[in-house]
Amino acid sequence: MLGIELPIVQAPMAGVSSPAMAAAVANAGALGSIGVGATNAAGARTMIAEIRERSNRPFNVNVFCHQPAKPAPAVEAAWIDRLRPEFNRLGAAPPAALSEIYKSFVEDDDMLAALLADRPKVVSFHFGAPSPDRVQALRDAGIVLLGSATSVDEARMLATAGVHAVVAQGYEAGGHRGVFNPDASDDRLGTMALIRLLVREIDVPVIAAGGIMDGAGISAALRLGAGAAQLGTAFIACPESQADAGYRAALASDAAFHTVMTRAISGRPARCLANRFTVLGAAIAADEIPAYPIAYDAGKALNAAGKSAGEPGFGAQWAGQGAPLSRPLPAADLVAVLAAETKAA
Repeated sequence: MLGIELPIVQAPMAGVSSPAMAAAVANAGALGSIGVGATNAAGARTMIAEIRERSNRPFNVNVFCHQPAKPAPAVEAAWIDRLRPEFNRLGAAPPAALSEIYKSFVEDDDMLAALLADRPKVVSFHFGAPSPDRVQALRDAGIVLLGSATSVDEARMLATAGVHAVVAQGYEAGGHRGVFNPDASDDRLGTMALIRLLVREIDVPVIAAGGIMDGAGISAALRLGAGAAQLGTAFIACPESQADAGYRAALASDAAFHTVMTRAISGRPARCLANRFTVLGAAIAADEIPAYPIAYDAGKALNAAGKSAGEPGFGAQWAGQGAPLSRPLPAADLVAVLAAETKAA
């Protein structure tokens, strides 16, 4: 279905995965991916063109399908005031106001037009699925559709919506939790249980994601019934990754053993390496944090202030629970190692 030789998907990781990484992974026989949720249609088309300059193999373009944020001026003003002492310690001023910095694919007509024009082999959805007409337009263009689910109910909704395969995102996974409603109860299913449930409950293939870092993990996912495994944290330390020096240093430190699920950085639950931002967010109630991605406007400003002051601990250093197993290899070499380990297992 995906046109790949190996049952390996490199997770799209907006802001971390690069066209160079996606192309290297694709050329090595796996599915390379980019995340375009943090850019606009022009940026997405540029990234797609860069991949195609390096590879003629299939690749995946991931979009965010969150519900557009509802501004809450009082909550946003209080959030700025809460973060003000941190900005002051870093010798910077907080933003005067916050805005919705990312447009959701559910209302981004330009992004839809770009994907229909460029026709990548695969498009994947995170945080839900777009409207039936958008799904149908992508399917009519011959694009294979993936959707991320954290529960059986979400997987059923995705299958009904028309995706070709479901990414089973376990609670171990790094980065943004793919829950459709971040304010609803979360059963926090682990990857192993979620795979088995989805294999039984839905009629489309399942791709395992969350905590998988090596061939032993890929093999285990396949034995549990997954058709492939998606790895994100495993690729962060690759030279093709866009992770900055502070992120890479944190991944190689004791922080990798202590990942934390936090919504303070972006406004949505996401698993991050333990750092100053996760400590800050630990004591803050969810209803005090602005909606995603409005909160991310403040988070990015605080990270920029921290980096200017030589403090990398306010970054969105997303990583899964398998982070200590990270290996700093070129992406193509990592795919080759993963393939060999999977075969051996």
